[in-house]
This record gives sequence, structure tokens and C-alpha cells, in this order.
Amino acid sequence: MENDNIAVGLDIGTTKIVAMIGRRNDYGKMEVLGIGKAKSLGVHRGVVNNITQTIQSIQQAVQDAETSSGMKIKEVVVGIAGQHIRSLQHSDYITRQDGEEVITEEDIEKLCNQVHKLVMLPGEEILHVLPQDFKVDSQAEVKEPIGMYGARLEANFHVVVGQVSSIRNVGRCIKSAGLELSAITLEPLASARAVLSQEEKEAGVALVDIGGGTTDLAIFKDGIIRHTAVIPFGGNVITDDIKEGCSIIEKQAELLKIKFGSAWPGENKDNEIVSIPGLRGREPKEISLKNLSKIIHARVIEIIEQVYMEIKNYGHEEQKKKLIAGIVLTGGGAQLQHIKQLVEYITGMDTRIGYPNEHLAGDSDPETTSPMYATAVGLVLNSLESKGKSSLMKRFPTEETKKEEDEKIASEATTHKEVEEEIKEEEPKDRKRFFDKWAEKFKEFLDNAE
Repeated sequence: MENDNIAVGLDIGTTKIVAMIGRRNDYGKMEVLGIGKAKSLGVHRGVVNNITQTIQSIQQAVQDAETSSGMKIKEVVVGIAGQHIRSLQHSDYITRQDGEEVITEEDIEKLCNQVHKLVMLPGEEILHVLPQDFKVDSQAEVKEPIGMYGARLEANFHVVVGQVSSIRNVGRCIKSAGLELSAITLEPLASARAVLSQEEKEAGVALVDIGGGTTDLAIFKDGIIRHTAVIPFGGNVITDDIKEGCSIIEKQAELLKIKFGSAWPGENKDNEIVSIPGLRGREPKEISLKNLSKIIHARVIEIIEQVYMEIKNYGHEEQKKKLIAGIVLTGGGAQLQHIKQLVEYITGMDTRIGYPNEHLAGDSDPETTSPMYATAVGLVLNSLESKGKSSLMKRFPTEETKKEEDEKIASEATTHKEVEEEIKEEEPKDRKRFFDKWAEKFKEFLDNAE
């Protein structure tokens, strides 16, 4: 698994843990080599609250992925979410020593590293530093400063912050499961990578990933991430409401939601009834599908209104910040019937369901193109992309690496030169010894001849 063309994504969710192995094919699409899924037992609202159970679930998912692919998994890139995640806007700058030299990747890296040193609230850690736009000297709104001249490089950043303890708990689970953690990615960013097109990101779009324990939001405009948020409600609260409202067990409530659930009560007639088997020989329960839809409808409205409030906080009503591409729904909750229509009704924004099939190879299993696997697909895509960049850096080294190489070659050349000089010094001594010996023998020969 040391191949730059293969990557493993691990989506640690509230309801399920997914391990996905993927590789980039000859056409630049992602081919799913193996997938493993396990019920998530130790995660609540995106946060690990039982280390032992989470480790077992991770091992189960990884084992299934290894069995289906015939490969051994060593390292993974992990998605992180949860109610402890928050984001903020920050501006920073660096002053370059020589404004006559062009701005390089190293300058941007230096600026990003400077932001990483920001002092956060106690117990918080920076997860992502995402540049939005740059300013070179007095020239503002620069999207790509590499190759430009300038003494002062400034940028606006979107900074994603999380709780240190939650991040470390995830890391500990990975390590205890016998794996290496190659990177941590914010789940809405991974989902966005899988289901959004570049055109949507340019036009302005809000990605809403409805998971089991959380609903993740990522807003893009002009091709740049502008806002992220994690709302601590997801599909599980809908299941809990059904369980309470219909007086049934959780397993039955989940099945009811998946098979017969609808976010729009008007779609069901009053006489539509489903029968649920009773526990241990008890009488079966009859549940009205209209009542079921009313329970689901009430909770879904609550989730959507929270999402819409976040979108309005970003300033969606302003013409400059208008999200022309509307909303893209993904995650397991996006599979709920009539949810698209309800979102459009509440927000007044164009809505579509996001499937991660655009980046997948044509012969992919229909199961992997489901919205519930969007995060896992995005994690693998992000990992493949970063691996591709690092291998490209090896092929086309930066000025710094070139300098290091030149120094190495120069030091090797010096060593060779010293060795050659030593040989040259020793060579005349050996030659002199040979001639002296030869002259002695020749003299002896002449004496004998006389």
C-alpha cells in the first residue's frame, strides 16, 4: 500500500464507520477497490465518547475493506465533524526580504504556517487554514499570487477550529486499531469535494450533509470556501422522535423512516397504515403513515431552519453573496423522500440531491454512488490529490529542494576531488619505488655480465 495512486478514507460517523480504498484510473476517475462498513457504537453527534467500541467498529470496517479488496491497509485519512467544530475569518501578512523575486509556494506556506500559530481558546486547535484571496502590495483580490512580484503578501483566511481532546481521541482510536493517521479532514470539505462541481462553487452553493448525528454545512462562492458550520442534529433525532411518537423500538423506527418515511405529510392518505410486529408475542402495532410523516416533517423543518439561519448569517440575501447554485443535499438523510421539495419550500432556493458519481469510474457499484458515501469518496479523492502533488514535487523540485540537491552534489564532488588528489600523491611514490627497484636489478645484471 505504498502506492501513490492508492488511498484509504475512513469516515467515522455517528451511525456508521466506513473504510474505502480507492485508486485513480488512467482516465483520472476514482476506482473503488474495496469498501467496509460497520455500525458505529462509540460516537455521539460526531464526537467519540467510547474509545473501546469505536476501535472495534474501525477494525471491523477496515477488515471488511481489506477482505473485499485483497489489500492490507496501513494508513488512512480521517474525516472529522462534531458540535465542537467552529470556523472564523482571519487576515494575516508577511513581509518578503526581496520584492524583486517572484512569490513562490514557500511564501504562501510561510504565511499559512504563521496563521497556524494563532492563539486559540483553551483546549482548541486549528484544523484547517484555507486561504480565500490574496493581496500583493497594494493589489487586492488576487486569486493566485505565485509568480507575481511584491514585498508584502497578505491574505484572508477561513480557519477551522476543533477541540484538542476530540481530535486526540480520534487519533488514539486510529492508532489503537493498528493504523497510521496520514491526515485529518473536515467532513463537509470532503463531501464537497465528492459532490460539487467547479461551476457550482463559482456560482455560489451551500452543501448540506445530513448525517446520523450532525448536519454539516459548507458554503462556496467564487470557487472559494466561505463558511463552514456543524449543526448538532441529524437523522438520529428523527429516528428518536418516531420511536417516542409511535412507542416502538429504535430498530423498528429506523426501518420505518427508511422504507415509508416522507418529509411531506400531504403525500400520504389517511387510510395508509403499516403494521409493526409486536414484541415477544404481543399484538402488532398499526401506524398511520400520515402521522409518521408529520413526526418526520416537524423535525426536518427544525434541522433545515437551523441550516438556513447559518446561510443567512453568511449574508446570502446580499447580492454580492448570492448563492446562485442554491443548495446541494447529501449524506444519508438526503435519501429521505420529498426532502428536496421541503428544503425548496422553506428556503426558496434551488435544491438538488448530491451523488458522488461524477468523480467515480463508470463501472462503480451503485451502492458507492449513494449520498451516504459522499464523505468517504471525498476523503479518498483529497488523499489521492495530495499524494499526486507530493509525487509531482519530487519530479519537479522547488528552488529550495534544488538548492539542497546542488549542495549535496557539490559536497560529493569535493569528496571525489580529495580522494583523487590522495591517489595522485600516492602514485608518484609507487612509481619511484618501482623505478628504483628496476635500476637496482639492471645494475646487478650489468655487474654479473662483466
